[in-house]
Amino acid sequence: QQQVRSKVNQTQQPTTARTLHHAIFDHAKLNPTAPALFFEDQTISYESLTTYALQIARTLTQHNLAPGEAVAVSLPRGVEQIAAVLGVMAAGGCYVPIGIHQPLNRQQKIHQAADIRLQLTDAQHVDTFTTSHVTAIDVASALTQQPLAAPVTIENTAPAYIIFTSGSTGEPKGVEMCHQATANTIDDLNQRYQINPNSRALAVSALDFDLSVYDIFGMLSAGASLVILPESQRRDAATWLDLINQHQVTVWNSVPVLLDMLLVVAEHDSRTLPFQQVMLSGDWIGLDLPPRLQAKCHENVPLIAMGGATEAAIWSNICEVTAPLPSHWQSIPYGKPLTNQSYRVVDELGRDCPDWVVGELWIGGQGLATAYRGDPTLTAQRFVIVNGQRFYRTGDRGRYWPDGNIEFLGRIDHQVKVRGHRIELGEVDAAFANISTINRAITLTIGEPKALVTAVISKDNQVLDTAHITAELHQQLPDYMVPSQLIQIDELPLSANGKVDRKQLA
Repeated sequence: QQQVRSKVNQTQQPTTARTLHHAIFDHAKLNPTAPALFFEDQTISYESLTTYALQIARTLTQHNLAPGEAVAVSLPRGVEQIAAVLGVMAAGGCYVPIGIHQPLNRQQKIHQAADIRLQLTDAQHVDTFTTSHVTAIDVASALTQQPLAAPVTIENTAPAYIIFTSGSTGEPKGVEMCHQATANTIDDLNQRYQINPNSRALAVSALDFDLSVYDIFGMLSAGASLVILPESQRRDAATWLDLINQHQVTVWNSVPVLLDMLLVVAEHDSRTLPFQQVMLSGDWIGLDLPPRLQAKCHENVPLIAMGGATEAAIWSNICEVTAPLPSHWQSIPYGKPLTNQSYRVVDELGRDCPDWVVGELWIGGQGLATAYRGDPTLTAQRFVIVNGQRFYRTGDRGRYWPDGNIEFLGRIDHQVKVRGHRIELGEVDAAFANISTINRAITLTIGEPKALVTAVISKDNQVLDTAHITAELHQQLPDYMVPSQLIQIDELPLSANGKVDRKQLA
């Protein structure tokens, strides 16, 4: 078993030392008129985008931006948002995305944790900040500035961005990533899938969700183009489909639920999807997605299933899926590590678990975050050094298969105790995946004493026979793991990042 794991974790390859943004500015010099962004009826060239970014950079330097200083970016989707991100980097800073819909209290917590002094925003939101020590800058004011001649030179180990994720204590935690760590992931995928100036992606992810990091820097560093969704249509799958066909989008990158939403619309449309690469991550991937996707594409387009953590440069593992699927799969496995990354599955004492034994997933390699900004205690808890190698403890549960693939089995904090029995909610959901009439199931606990309840979505909107389903579950699960109630719903509530919103579902 150790020999198999050693082989799949031997992913070391030479890397190119670089920052995330310099290739974008280099491309603008070589191909100034090439399209960088499509937004509504605008086509923004690389020259226009980088000039705007360098004007924003000039504005930031006039505010005495320090090297590596964090700058908040709080803008709706659009050209200004992308220019602001590049402008922060061009000025030598690191960007901190804050959604325009974030509650003021959470914005203030992020300001404090990241030591924010400057926030880039627009005229509509410039007066909404009450924090006295934060200066809000309307990015439109930068258009009157003389652009910097070139981006400020910085090291590839400098911080590139800080993305805040939800913390178990209720306090947001800021994941600080350096340029080189994320460049390793991006370069790996762009080389594997030959992302080039003819590639186009639709940016469906919000800026404060790390899939957007690949949308921006994966596409633009390759000289490719990015199609930007208007804020008002960010969850309108019919609009996505129209833009995909209008711009001949070749790269799709999202959480699984958003691809499902797109396919529901596309399945009633005669046009074939122009995708060449489809990347899914961030949540459980249903077995129905690969065949449905391939039925709408020109050719046998692979579904690129990935996983990992914001703390490990977007993604750390990959499983390329084509039809037909292996008969023993209940969901798409995590697969194997990406280049210059590695995995362990360990028990509570930090020992490697044998094949098929569930443990915590640890990620190692070049993609690890520098720290949680401003929280050395949490950094020390989650990032550990074992035998000279640094690992991130993900808090995810998984297990190795004998062939070296890793299977993801949900969050450790999704393990609950009901009537004295310890239950992994993901295992209950997996049992529903074996029932032919069910498309998706999410199991929760409600009430005190706790009871198991499952929200289910049927295939083809058929009315479910809950008694029959319960009988099938009793054939797969012990009695204490069979939910006391099944509730049929039409669709799952989603968070801003497109993941299932369990709190709202409860």
